[in-house]
This record gives sequence, C-alpha cells and structure tokens, in this order.
Amino acid sequence: MAKAKQDLPRVRLEVDDKALELATIPATQGNHGVVVTPLMSQTGLVALDPGFLNTAACTSEITFIDGDQGILRYRGYPIEQLATQSSFLEVALLLMKGELPNAHDLEAFETRIDKHMYLSDDFRQIFSVMPRRAHPMATLGAAINMMAGFYPESLDPLDPAAVNLATVLMLAKMPTVISYIYRRAQGNALLYPRPGQNYVENFARMTFQLPGEKFEVPDVFYRALDTLLILHADHEQNCSTSSVRMIGSAQANLYMSVSGGVSALSGPLHGGANEAVLNMLSYIRDNEISPKDFMTQVKDKRSGVKLMGFGHRVYKSYDPRAAIVKEQADAVLDALGVKDELLDIAHEVEQVALSDDYFIERRLYPNVDFYTGIIYRAMGFPASMFTPLFALGRLPGWIAQWREMIVDPSGKIGRPRQIYVGEPHRDYVPVEKRP
Repeated sequence: MAKAKQDLPRVRLEVDDKALELATIPATQGNHGVVVTPLMSQTGLVALDPGFLNTAACTSEITFIDGDQGILRYRGYPIEQLATQSSFLEVALLLMKGELPNAHDLEAFETRIDKHMYLSDDFRQIFSVMPRRAHPMATLGAAINMMAGFYPESLDPLDPAAVNLATVLMLAKMPTVISYIYRRAQGNALLYPRPGQNYVENFARMTFQLPGEKFEVPDVFYRALDTLLILHADHEQNCSTSSVRMIGSAQANLYMSVSGGVSALSGPLHGGANEAVLNMLSYIRDNEISPKDFMTQVKDKRSGVKLMGFGHRVYKSYDPRAAIVKEQADAVLDALGVKDELLDIAHEVEQVALSDDYFIERRLYPNVDFYTGIIYRAMGFPASMFTPLFALGRLPGWIAQWREMIVDPSGKIGRPRQIYVGEPHRDYVPVEKRP
C-alpha cells in the first residue's frame, strides 16, 4: 500500500529569502518523489542532474528494483518466480496488461502472435539489400523502422486498436527478423516460421536449421533461451527504455520509438556488456593469466585492466538475474556437451571477487551480463548477435513502457533543460576583420 500522504516528508526549499514548498509523490515501494516542476517558474533556477542519477522522469507501475536488496519484480512478481515458472510471451502480456493472463487469454495471445510471425516477400527483400557485413543492430533498427511503412494501419498512437496491432506485429516479427539477420550474415537461405510451433523453438529453428538437416537440441536449450529473454524483458528506466519513452512523448508511433531504443541499446555501455565479458575471459585465457593474478591487476589502477560483468548502476548487491543465469550456464553446457574453458575461468574470477575484501567493499558482484555471453556462445550465437538477442528480450518492456507513457494524462513531450556555460552575447565580425 502507498504510504499515507501525511507520513510523507515535508520538502521545503529556500532560495535567498524565498521559501518554496515542494509536493511529494508517494511510492508503493522504494523512493518517494519530490516534484521540482515549480522550481524554475518560482525561483529562476533549474535542477542539474547529469546522467539522471537522482531524477525520476515518470511514475510507472511496471517494474520495481531495489538495488540494495537485490530485488527485481515485474508488476509485483519476483523475477525468480517468473524466470522458473512463466514463459516469455506470458511475461510480455503481464508487462503490458498488468496482470497474469488466464489460460484462455494466454492461448489467444500466443495464437495471434503465431499468425503474424510470417514476413511478406517484399519485407524479406530488405535483407537482400542490406550489406552482409552490416552490424546486426543497424539492420535490426532499419527493419523495425520499415514496419511503419508496411503496416500503416497500426501507426496511430492514440488508437487502442492500432496500438494493440502494432504490439502483436512487433512481438511476432522480431524473432523472424533477427533470425534473418543472422542467416544473411552466414550466407544461408531464409526460412519461414512454422505455424503452431512454440515461439522460442520457432526462433531457434529459423536461426540455426541447415538445408536438408533437422534442427534438434535438448529441451534445456529452449528453456534457457526463454529464461534469458524473461530476465531481460524490462529493467525500469534504463538508457534504451528512457529513449523509447522520450521519442514516444512526441507521439511518434511504436515502431519509430522502439527503433530508437534499439539504437540506444547498440552502445557498448548498454547492450554490449556481455560481449565485453567474453573478451575479458578470452584475454585471461589467451595470455595464460591466472584469474587470481588478473584480479590483482584489476585492483592496480595503473594497469588499465578493467573488470567486466561486475557491478551495476542500480544493484549494490548481487544482481538477482545473475544467479539464475549462472545456473542456466551450467545446465546448458552440460546438456549440449560443450566444454568451455571460459566458463571455468568465469567461475574462478567470480570466486576471487566474492572472497576479496577489495571487491566486497566496493559491492562488485556479478551482474546478468557475466554469464549470458557464455550461454549464447554455447548455443551457437556469435558475439555480434548478443545485442539483438538482448533487444528481443527487452522488446516487451519497451512496448509496455511506451504504452504506459502514451496514455498517461500527465504526460508531456520530453524537453530537458540545460545550464548554458558558453560565451555570452557577442557581435558578428566580418571575415576580413577577424585576426
């Protein structure tokens, strides 16, 4: 239950001899908010918060994170329960609708998604003209933008029927698009989705099946892939999600807004972290450095060696997703019969960090990216496809956040303020008179 209004702290800001009473917004859990909107109009000042470390841009009912306690919940449900008991499409519906669907509604949603996984021949031509060496995220962003051209009946952000159609089309076509991006890079023929096949199984088959061969993998493969998508489905107001909301605040359609999220996710500081972890583990292996010696180098700031996959902007204890991913890594590699030296190195690096006061005091615990890349590699995905897989998982969160934003009666077009620190007024000097 929300904290009673009378129990909220009273916030009073004094600027010279002027006092300003700031309203507070109660949270059901986590930090309460202070409304600073009147600050400029009543004092002439603006709040400066680089990186938005302490600024809430919206209220939301979708995801709750407690970084100190290592808690992540979608619509109130612990990630540990959803990752082990739910499915990706059920979680997608939960994020967007706010409640777990009943059996009938879930089946109807899955059937509708299945119906729309097919891409028209015209749409498929997009992949034939994209350079094979193009980064997968560039192709993915272009393909999502093109959906706005192929499905004009789903563009109106203020029409609930159009929004529902765009939602289904994006969720349905994204795995097909990503599988085509991979197959194009490999020089393999594009496959059609198979009606009636499970969402994740369809995606895996379209990605990896070779001509004349049957694609068969253990069930743990599909379960692990489904779990990884669930773990990435939403994570509050991160860089890409905030980008989706910002673009959508201009009433840009869902496709254009999500494409912006893809662009943000492509940055190495956001979506490329699991690839960076693999590079770090490969460096340890290739240079024949013991994990203990490597961690000693990390502690020496002069060495320039960075520890990847540890620590998090939000989590100050163990990332709850990391423990789940670690279990999946062991299960997948065992089931596939893959012996990956990098997994052994990862275990040793983790043990050093969890037993060394240097890392404990700095709360440097493994995050979700630490083991994710190892699983994807064992499944057969190259490192270049890790971020598109992240985008597939994050898609329900982007859609849910956009939908929440677009119907928010208090919403306004995003327009951050700035503090100008450039030159003051200057008069133009003709070029012949300049020194």
